[in-house]
Amino acid sequence: MVAAQTLASSPKDGYTFLVTDGSMFSINPAIYKKLGYSYKEDFLPVSLAARGPLYLAVNPKVPANTFQEFVALAKSKPGGLNYGSSGVGSTHHLTMEALKAALHIELTHIPFKGTGQSVPALVGGEIDVLFSALPSLSGFVKSGQVKLLAVNSAKRTVQEPNTPAISETIPNFDFAPIVGILAYRGTPASAINRIASEMAQVAKMPELVSTLSNAGIEAIGAGPADYNKAVLSENARLAKAIATAGIKAE
Repeated sequence: MVAAQTLASSPKDGYTFLVTDGSMFSINPAIYKKLGYSYKEDFLPVSLAARGPLYLAVNPKVPANTFQEFVALAKSKPGGLNYGSSGVGSTHHLTMEALKAALHIELTHIPFKGTGQSVPALVGGEIDVLFSALPSLSGFVKSGQVKLLAVNSAKRTVQEPNTPAISETIPNFDFAPIVGILAYRGTPASAINRIASEMAQVAKMPELVSTLSNAGIEAIGAGPADYNKAVLSENARLAKAIATAGIKAE
C-alpha cells in the first residue's frame, strides 16, 4: 500500500515504476477493506518480468513418494495430515486450499510467519507438508530431509523437470506467483513501451536467466498485454481460492 501511494504521488513522467508480485492485486483486496488503490483504475501493466513457482514438499516420514500417493494418503486420513503456510492469505496457503477443494481432501492448516519458520517445521517433522519456493527447499532435498512431490506452475520447471506439475492431475491448476513492472495511470505510452521493450531483451540475457534459474525463478519479459492477461487470470483464480478458504477482509 505504501508503494502504491508513493507511485501515485510521483510525477507521471516515466521515471518511476513499481515492481511487485501479483498478491498486491489478487490477495490484498480480499484481506484489507480499505486498500487505497485499484489495479484497473490506477495502474498500467508494463512487463511480466518473472514467475516463481512453489513446490509441494513433504517430510520423509510421510509415506508418500509421489503426488498421487500423497493424495491417496490424504483421502484415507481426512484431517489426519497437517500443512504449514507462510500465513493466512499467503499464496502458500491459498494454493493448498485450492488443491484441497479440487481433490476433495482434508488437511489441517498451521500458519507460520514466513517460510523461515514453516520450512524448519517441515524438516523437524512438526508439520507434514507445505508449499515453498525451491531455494528454501533444495538443500534439504539434497540431504534427504524433505521430498518434492509436485510444483504449482502450469508446467514442469527447468530446475526440477522430474517433479510433475499439479496441472497434470488438475487441469489448468496454476498458482505460481508472478512478478511484474507497472506504471501509474497517466504515464506516457512511449515510456511504457520503452521499458517493456528493454525488459523483453534483458529477460533473454544468459547470465540473468542463469542467475534467476538458480533462485528458482523463470525470467519472462512479456509485454503489457500479456502481463495484463496474467494479472487478471491470477486474480480470478485466487479470488476463488480465497472464497474457498473463507478469508474475510479486516
